[in-house]
Amino acid sequence: MPRQLNVACLQTQPKADFQSALSEALALAEVAVSVGAQLLALPEYCGGLQTRESAFVPPSAPEDTPPVLLGLQRFALDHNVWILIGSVAVPAENGQITNRSFVVDNRGQIRARYDKLHLFDIQLSASKSYRESDKVSPGHSAVIADAVQTRLGLSICYDLRFPMLYRELAQAGAEILCIPSAFTRATGEAHWHVLNRARAIENGAFVISPCAIGDVPGGGESYGHSLIINPWGEVLADGGALPGIVHTVIDLDEVSSARSRIPSLTHDRPYVLTNDKGLAVA
Repeated sequence: MPRQLNVACLQTQPKADFQSALSEALALAEVAVSVGAQLLALPEYCGGLQTRESAFVPPSAPEDTPPVLLGLQRFALDHNVWILIGSVAVPAENGQITNRSFVVDNRGQIRARYDKLHLFDIQLSASKSYRESDKVSPGHSAVIADAVQTRLGLSICYDLRFPMLYRELAQAGAEILCIPSAFTRATGEAHWHVLNRARAIENGAFVISPCAIGDVPGGGESYGHSLIINPWGEVLADGGALPGIVHTVIDLDEVSSARSRIPSLTHDRPYVLTNDKGLAVA
């Protein structure tokens, strides 16, 4: 019997405060539940996001107080659904914050947490840069979460550009790779679809990538185009350029099928990096 799972990406707009973010998330969550979604996935910084010059300055609060987290936990309990909360900012040491993702089960309990490993410090042009590390403290652990009928591999946004993270998650049993994001429009237009499809193909895994859409308070613009991709790299759903939801029913058995057809996850071989003289490169 197929292991089917109804998955929905909630494509929210960046909001400057907790309450506005929660109101939008709950409205879209109601729509997702009405079409039978069992796993709801929200974007990075769905708990609120602002920028100041090149830095990210989202609203933050200790884990037991953010309205977005508490409100979505209550929603999960009341509607018997699982929720991937793309990320909420929580205080860290030295006045910084942590960009933290949560998996909430259908009883409203937090089942897993993941702190973003790779921080978005880039120079898009001579006049446009982002320095996530100015305000955000990076995580130190990759995280697998058992959820619904499957196993999730957790990541956030810029992690997408580090393929070995996803390979290790897949080799540890992840059937769905989760990549909640607030990808910029510029990088999204260039790389979003191809990178997400590559992560699915390389690992024979479903990819669920809810991405924020629209202007970021303080400056910047998120790309949208939330994606659900199957293990063969086919895009099953694309959120386009407007707020809303996309959903589809996936068959989790497609993971084992893809991995048996191309079992590259079991074909890793040790090697030594050498130069043109055959000498090992330190």
